[in-house]
Amino acid sequence: MSQENKKMPLRVRIAPSPTGFFHIGTARTALFNFLFARSQRGKFILRIEDTDKKRSDKRFEKDIIEGLDWLGLKRDEGPVVGGAYGPYRQSERGALYQKYLKQLLREGKAFYCFCGEHGKDTEEENTEETQKERHARQIHWCQDRDLSSTEAEARLQRGEPYIIRFKTPQHKIVKFYDLIRGEVKVNTDILGDFSLAKSRKEPLYNFAVVVDDYEMRISHVIRGEDHISNTPKQILLQEALGFYHPQYVHLPLILGPDKSKLSKRHNAVSLREYRRLGYLPEALVNFMALLGWNPGTDEEIFSLAQLVKIFSLKRVQSAGAVFNVNKLDWLNGYYLRKMPIEELTRAVSPYLKKIHISREKLREILIVSRDRLRKISDFPKITKFFFEEPSFDP
Repeated sequence: MSQENKKMPLRVRIAPSPTGFFHIGTARTALFNFLFARSQRGKFILRIEDTDKKRSDKRFEKDIIEGLDWLGLKRDEGPVVGGAYGPYRQSERGALYQKYLKQLLREGKAFYCFCGEHGKDTEEENTEETQKERHARQIHWCQDRDLSSTEAEARLQRGEPYIIRFKTPQHKIVKFYDLIRGEVKVNTDILGDFSLAKSRKEPLYNFAVVVDDYEMRISHVIRGEDHISNTPKQILLQEALGFYHPQYVHLPLILGPDKSKLSKRHNAVSLREYRRLGYLPEALVNFMALLGWNPGTDEEIFSLAQLVKIFSLKRVQSAGAVFNVNKLDWLNGYYLRKMPIEELTRAVSPYLKKIHISREKLREILIVSRDRLRKISDFPKITKFFFEEPSFDP
């Protein structure tokens, strides 16, 4: 960590792409960022990474913001709330990216690639390829890296398709210290000349994130371990641009019961789906906090305020965390039993659909049946006998 970084105020960010509904894994990352910021009296920032124009959608951005609000993760800066380092959507920060791209091109640290490989390594993170397959495909030492500026400009004038690549130094060891995993070393020979932008006006992830983290004065980058392969590229860019290095923290992945990465075949993966099923925000916050972190005791019930007081990155594990839906159901049942009966009555009402019942009768049914509830959507099923005659073979 540089001397400049040591003196900086603590600022962390969550930077989701609005290309799908708010993922439970992203929500867990947001929670850890929030807890770290609040426990250290730092700032928690939301940045929307919407440079993927084809897949980004305002309804997904709205879903992210509503999800954070529902969980109680209040932002200090971001879309809607504003702040001194905005705008907080990448689509509104184009002039900044162009400024730094021009600097890299002018200094010969980036170059125009015309070799017909454009598009091969410009995909966003969320593809069906494995990380290993994607990485093997992306190693590309470009034959155009030593083109003169005169020749490059001539080919641009002819309208030849291009992308902009970083001129990666060869045979160099990039080192960084991860607060969970310790020192990590990567040889640049496995990186190749990686892409920075599809054009002078279309930045790609690794370039845009470096500019944004610097301009927003982010001190700690806390994100999933699937980003470890991006970190050495981002450090090379920081060095090339004369930026400080933030402190890095790569959280363990959330795994399904079979120890593979959590996906729809295991459980619901969007926060909105858990809300629809009738899980409470208190239960999800409590559950997500225990995915990859432990308090050092046998205690398992924590409010958000309690988590802020005791959270420490030192207790975040490096191994993957298994998503145990039975544990989530148990926690949710606990919080449902603690909920005031009038509040629970209001929460259950939307799930009754065609069942017409007075508020008082519903209240009485809940008093005798809520100990069996694990999620609110279970209510019609576990109380069916109150409303229908049983059907059985005599």
